[in-house]
Amino acid sequence: MLARRLVSLFNKSSSASQFSSSAKTVDEGKSSFGRKAVSFLLITTTGGVALSALNDLVIYQSCSSKAMEKASKNPGIIEAIGEPIVKGPWYNASLAVAHKRHSVSCTFPVSGPRGGGVLEVKAVRNGDAPWLSYLIPREWDILIMDALVHVPENEEKQQTMRLVYLTPLLQLARHAPVVALKNQ
Repeated sequence: MLARRLVSLFNKSSSASQFSSSAKTVDEGKSSFGRKAVSFLLITTTGGVALSALNDLVIYQSCSSKAMEKASKNPGIIEAIGEPIVKGPWYNASLAVAHKRHSVSCTFPVSGPRGGGVLEVKAVRNGDAPWLSYLIPREWDILIMDALVHVPENEEKQQTMRLVYLTPLLQLARHAPVVALKNQ
């Protein structure tokens, strides 16, 4: 930019160069608008992606903390991997959000003194959150929590167990009689 100004300062002697420099300023005005528009679009897109990533992180933190609360009270998981149960790093987790962020499937590693494993949680939330509460943690209701734990007892005998936690409503539905409807 400074080099252009210096060159235009030396070329002001002829009228032809003044005409061409005025044409350049019109072209620069058009390209300046284009550059500003592209910059605005890139910044807006980057901001949207960052906001979405932060929202997913908030959803992961609230859902996984609720699952860790349930796992630390589950006698089967405590017996398998011991206490305290520690959540693994967030970058080893996966998150799937659906139904306008009302249901979530979250998988993350856990470990204890006797072994480690993976918790898979399916949870839902009720109600609509206002748009401004995009990054506020929400309360999740856990429907299903599967724990796939690996317990290395000794070199000869190692165990991998699957433990399933169902909410009381789903436990009742599992044992309810199936009623077949006949076409009439």
